Amino acid sequence: MGISLDSAMGIHDDALLIRVRRAEILASNLANADTPHYKSRDLDFKDVLRQSQPDTDVAKSIRLIRTHANHVTGAGQSWFGTTALYRVPTQASLDGNTVDADVERSEFTKNSVAYLVSLRLLGGKFKSMLSAVKGD
Repeated sequence: MGISLDSAMGIHDDALLIRVRRAEILASNLANADTPHYKSRDLDFKDVLRQSQPDTDVAKSIRLIRTHANHVTGAGQSWFGTTALYRVPTQASLDGNTVDADVERSEFTKNSVAYLVSLRLLGGKFKSMLSAVKGD
């Protein structure tokens, strides 16, 4: 009886890809902390992961929260059928920038730790499969 690599890895490979993409978005937010009118964005990890699974019955798209009719719709910003959402600021700056550096650093750190956990779990899966093949 053969085993599928996809079934053996479970959701960990998708989780890693989503964590990497989320890190890119959070890093972009931090890099643009002083850019006038820049709007902070983020991914909802649970929703994106749920949509990445083929057997879920979740809608295949999430609409952006638009605060003004002239905002772009985010075409081409889709990952696993969802898009990055705008973060609601606790206090927007006078220049219209919604990046809160403390929040972004905190989210980036949490995402990095979760990435390392997923990486360890995936490494453990590989070790157990290698052990099964070797017969240890």
